[in-house]
Amino acid sequence: MSEPLPVAVEPTPDKHLVAAVEGAGGRVVGIDEARVLVWIGTGAEFPDLPDHVEWVALKTAGIEEFVSAGVIDNRRVWTNASGFYAENVAEHALTLLLAGLRQVNTAVLRHWDKEPIDTAVRSLHGSTVAIIGAGGIAASLIPRLSACGADVIAVNRSGRPVDGAALTLPADRTGEVWGQTDHVVLAAPATAETRHLINADSLAALPSHAWVVNVARGPLVDQAALVAALREGRIGGAALDVTAPEPPAADDPLWSLPNVIITPHVANPSSGLTRTMAPWLAENIRRFLAGEELLAVVTPGSDY
Repeated sequence: MSEPLPVAVEPTPDKHLVAAVEGAGGRVVGIDEARVLVWIGTGAEFPDLPDHVEWVALKTAGIEEFVSAGVIDNRRVWTNASGFYAENVAEHALTLLLAGLRQVNTAVLRHWDKEPIDTAVRSLHGSTVAIIGAGGIAASLIPRLSACGADVIAVNRSGRPVDGAALTLPADRTGEVWGQTDHVVLAAPATAETRHLINADSLAALPSHAWVVNVARGPLVDQAALVAALREGRIGGAALDVTAPEPPAADDPLWSLPNVIITPHVANPSSGLTRTMAPWLAENIRRFLAGEELLAVVTPGSDY
């Protein structure tokens, strides 16, 4: 019988991840003994790694802070949490979009002032929603949108057809989307290519009733251009779980615009991160022991 795989869960052992490690054939040890490191801390506090660590599992999908810290190397395998939290984020994206279209954000601030709300409410049924960054979140969001009667345009890097989408386009054709969609959901990673994907030009090309939902990363949106479009009524509204910076400054106009919804980066609540990650970690440990390809492997030199 083979020895249990030595796995470190750092910087503080978490009960959900410890149980996942042990249930999958691992043994929780200190980093000095580990072949695998499950890191649930920040990039700033990331430790120097001994050579015998073969695989590092990070708890977040976005790994910009680890790239910026210069800790990701090509001497070992790195995985992130891409796709692990898709159900949570997709649910939040749909919530934000529906709240905006149905004017829930306005209604909760009023005392039965029906007229301005009644005239602004729109239906998701019969609309088209573009999902930019059609990976795991899109796979979870598309059936939810379809259940509400919406069609989907999916944008991914390759243009490979996405199940359930009426149309899939490659990322280099994103500019074609704005004139074909009613609303936009951003679910792409933050890279040099996606920075300010939503900008003055894309906002001008969207219909005046469009809502922009961002559950990805703040830098995907040029906030100055967004504020201008919102103030001038050139789009319907914006629902943002992420901003740049986070949180927006106290005097940022986003706080006071009536057609803006802001949630404090809770699409995937931190209270449930490790519980949600645990079964994925267990599966990856099984794959590691079996010599199979791991889930959510980070591409060397990329930001995700």
